[in-house]
Amino acid sequence: MNNDMSHLKDALHIPDTQSERDERHLAIQRVGVKSVRYPLQIRIGKAVLPTVALWDLDVALPAEQKGTHMSRFVAWLDALDKPLDAATLRSEFAVMLDKLHATEGRIEAAFPFFLRKRAPVSGVESLLEYQGRWIAQALVGVTTIWAEVVVPVKSLCPCSKEISDYGAHNQRSHVTIRVELLQELSWFELVRFAEDSASSELWPMLKRADEKWVTERAYENPKFVEDLVRDVALLLNADVRIGRYSVDVENFESIHAHSAYARIERA
Repeated sequence: MNNDMSHLKDALHIPDTQSERDERHLAIQRVGVKSVRYPLQIRIGKAVLPTVALWDLDVALPAEQKGTHMSRFVAWLDALDKPLDAATLRSEFAVMLDKLHATEGRIEAAFPFFLRKRAPVSGVESLLEYQGRWIAQALVGVTTIWAEVVVPVKSLCPCSKEISDYGAHNQRSHVTIRVELLQELSWFELVRFAEDSASSELWPMLKRADEKWVTERAYENPKFVEDLVRDVALLLNADVRIGRYSVDVENFESIHAHSAYARIERA
């Protein structure tokens, strides 16, 4: 027998240790790989945007099985060549579970994405960065899909405006929205829930006329952190495509060394 055939014969007899039986009788709820940096395509409207995601992938392991097949998670990632929206994520998640012979599991992918924005007066265009996250989870026979976005906005303090002879302190804020998707919902729409509720939205590039508009817009539309989180929640409550959700708002205070924070969730 030549060397090639000998190596092939040896490979066919390599033991599959992960599939052996485990006698400790302890099920593992989540086992897999974390912080895998791998490319991702996301769909925003008709556009497909390439990005890079940090992936966490895991499955539930039965008590009688010794281990899972870690390489299959990366193999699934490498075969993922479709732009992800909620429907595609759901179907590809099912493929991953089947590849791992699992009925329960979870996918989490965190990534940056950019939206092109036009300044409010000059119309000059530029790209603003947002942070997105896809989450898919299969538990007790039910699969849920979540989308999360972190949106930077501007907030201005109503109390400061009321008590000051001129001016009011204002700051950048981060609005984090995580929603359970009952129907398709675009990343652009998720972003608008936050930007429409803020004292003002942000733009990467502004001319002087735009800067004047943003300053006056925020002054005319003051929001406490409590106002901002409630106004976002009201918009989410009115959208039938959204199930459970959480909204977190953090104001990076300009007159304090700490942040102001508020959270609303619907379970």
